[in-house]
Amino acid sequence: MSIITTLLVTAAVTPGPGVGASLDATVAALQQAPGQGRQRGQGVPGGPGGQTPPGSQQQQPPKPVDFETAVKDFTKKEGVLNTYLKDETLQFEIPTSLLGRDFLWLTNIKESPRGGYNGSDAGERIVRFEQRGDKVLLRLVDYSIVATGEGADAAVAVKQGNVMPVVAALDVKAKSKTGGLLVDVTRLYKTDVPELSAKGSLGGGNMDANRTFLEKVNVFKSNVNVEIFATFTSGGGQPAGGGRRGGFGAVGGGPSNTAVVSHSLVLLPEKPMMGRLYDSRVPLFATGFQDYGISKLGVKSYEFVSRHRLEKKDPDAKMSDPVKPIIFYLGREVPRKWRAAIKAGVEDWNVAFEAAGFTNAIKCLDAPSEKEDPNWSAEDANTNVIRWAALPIANAVGPSTIDPRSGEVMSNHIIFWHDILKLQTQWYFTQASPSDPRSQRLPLPDDVMEKCLEFVAAHEVGHTLGFVHNGKSSSTVPIKLLRDPKWTAANGTCPSIMDYARFNYVAQPGDGAALIPKVGIYDKYAAMWAYTPIPHATNPWMEKQTLDLWAARQVDEPMLRARNGFASYDPSALSEALGDDAIEASRLGLLNLKRVMGYIEPATVRLGEDFEDLSETYGAVFGQLRNYVGHVSANVGGVVETNYLGGRGGDTYTHVAKDYQKRSAKWVMDTTFETQGWLVPRSITQKLGPTEILNRVKGLQSQGVNSLLQTARMTRMLDNEALNGGSAYSVAELMADVRANVWRELSAPKVSVDVFRRSLQRTYVNTLVAKLPSTASDIRGYATGELKLSQELLKRAASRAADQATLDHIQDLQQVIEMALTHPAPEAPANAGFFFLNGIEEPKDNDGCDMFSEPVGWHLSKSGR
Repeated sequence: MSIITTLLVTAAVTPGPGVGASLDATVAALQQAPGQGRQRGQGVPGGPGGQTPPGSQQQQPPKPVDFETAVKDFTKKEGVLNTYLKDETLQFEIPTSLLGRDFLWLTNIKESPRGGYNGSDAGERIVRFEQRGDKVLLRLVDYSIVATGEGADAAVAVKQGNVMPVVAALDVKAKSKTGGLLVDVTRLYKTDVPELSAKGSLGGGNMDANRTFLEKVNVFKSNVNVEIFATFTSGGGQPAGGGRRGGFGAVGGGPSNTAVVSHSLVLLPEKPMMGRLYDSRVPLFATGFQDYGISKLGVKSYEFVSRHRLEKKDPDAKMSDPVKPIIFYLGREVPRKWRAAIKAGVEDWNVAFEAAGFTNAIKCLDAPSEKEDPNWSAEDANTNVIRWAALPIANAVGPSTIDPRSGEVMSNHIIFWHDILKLQTQWYFTQASPSDPRSQRLPLPDDVMEKCLEFVAAHEVGHTLGFVHNGKSSSTVPIKLLRDPKWTAANGTCPSIMDYARFNYVAQPGDGAALIPKVGIYDKYAAMWAYTPIPHATNPWMEKQTLDLWAARQVDEPMLRARNGFASYDPSALSEALGDDAIEASRLGLLNLKRVMGYIEPATVRLGEDFEDLSETYGAVFGQLRNYVGHVSANVGGVVETNYLGGRGGDTYTHVAKDYQKRSAKWVMDTTFETQGWLVPRSITQKLGPTEILNRVKGLQSQGVNSLLQTARMTRMLDNEALNGGSAYSVAELMADVRANVWRELSAPKVSVDVFRRSLQRTYVNTLVAKLPSTASDIRGYATGELKLSQELLKRAASRAADQATLDHIQDLQQVIEMALTHPAPEAPANAGFFFLNGIEEPKDNDGCDMFSEPVGWHLSKSGR
């Protein structure tokens, strides 16, 4: 899950002379540097705002008037900034003590038009108020570039090359007796200031000031919240979505979009929390900055991990309550039926914080009612809140708002979309129902759904605590432990709830094993690493030795290992997977899918209703099978990555053993090349479509062929051959194994190829033909050779065809191969088709927590879902 920019992973850097002593200078530089650091998913500042329109005359600023006159008939509210509201005019009184201080400006959609969703982020930025003569400037701040230590000259260069943009210049209307500067801020909220506008989340159109109104103003000790009832003209059907998530669909449907937009302006701490330096072995979200101080050899990149500010009430105690616990609120719109389950998921993290020495570290409460607290706001930048959005999206996200000076988590706005219920139903039914007879009829029992939502909530809260997806975790568990009631009861199904390991499809009926993930072994360890105070350290670099020792435990304790996200080249870092043996885990998973197919109809078909539920659930069964195929095929040409650092462990990259690669290829062929009759029963396929059987089987065959003959996979195999010679599973061996299966019918005295196998053979030929335009490697040569061998086999078999359909098929494939060899197509342009990252079939990082199930290796280029 949410969150939510791609993490810049840097090697641990040992500071040079004076670096440790320069922390105060680092903090000072961070406090004074222009701009903002960005946590993944934060809004991106727009272009310059507050400019004078072309051709207009620069107006002279009004002369300051008496303060009392300037605020006469205005309603005053006192807080961090005193506000004065009259009709549609809003004024701030800015104390001189807060000039130059950093504020976080957070924009959210409180109520959205159709197609959007409440709680969506519409931008985050750090701003400052500065006085310049008779004006107050609002400026954007950027903390990504600093100069510390002895780099005075570099600091000048950084300042000269990183001028803070001026968002707006506001006339000083009056001065209070205490020196406060009175400015009219109405246009910051009611006009389209690019840096502050929410229009990117509302279809991209421009705000109409005549149809935009101040809705509510609340002032508190550290923040000012302003809500506007805003109307935007149509932006031509641009996709919806805020700074974190976009593209779920077009907002609204007409020429105008109206929404309630919340702006929360919160004063950041004058003294930032001490940051903790990022270590890729225990990956957390992180905020980076580049240091240009001349006391270092060139520019250095550092990152502070994202953490809540947890401080012990009793610093000397081994276990202590925090001074300020992490408190989440359930938004008023969260269904009452599921509140207890979501609360439980939040508070499940207390066991992890105990490993860091904290008791009662995290709580979840119901939001106060309108009557109890009319000023409470889910959009408040100081509030951690869980929202429920009424959209047919099967997902949830857990994004955070970060203080870029230190990595401190300021607030979190988790979102559950309504169809998360449908997704959990499909996962649990296809993966776990064979071991839970109560769930063999749909809908799931309420207590089962409560446990599923508790799991989702715990996962998303984990993101808000700083934890990324741990793609390594599930592969560290031996298969036998996943079937062990005692082990799974204590540890769940995976060492980390932050992995995409869903429910226990390995467990068989009668095992009695637990079926649902929980906050696990790695999560406790990661919380210890991230949140345990290190008393002797007075700056981040003084913590490095201790943190390194803690991280080094991973060398001897595999269940403590982690990877930031997933990689389809690494069979130990796959989404939707369980266990340390993909072949055995998938074999057991297939047994369970066969059981599911035995009761899928009575579970989903209801008297007098259509077959929509059957169709969706049947599709989920196929999706689960495709996951298993992806898990096993990843071992062919697979490379296991273990994040060892210098002096901590052995080789980082290890090729999968030859025998296991060969067995994996055979399993994939046996599963996808052969027609699985149990998967396409007539009683189901005849209810769902006129070509249901062929389409389903062909899709599975295509996955098997394309997966095994993937160019990137074979490229890794060639690398393995070059490195390990005869001990490697070679491309030639793989090609021979695939060829023997595909053309096995052609050796019979009478050749007859059924409709399913004809589809397989056609897919095989087309896959090889598609590789001919490539000139990038030896793969073209192998493809050419296989096509020539195939052409010869087809030629010999043509005279022995037992039926007309087989003869036509053979002759057609001969013609296709001949045309491809004599008239090859031109090479496709770079980056066409599937998205490959640096030549490796790895998906783009999504914005937020993507709870969707998707076959491994089947990732199209996308901007996020």
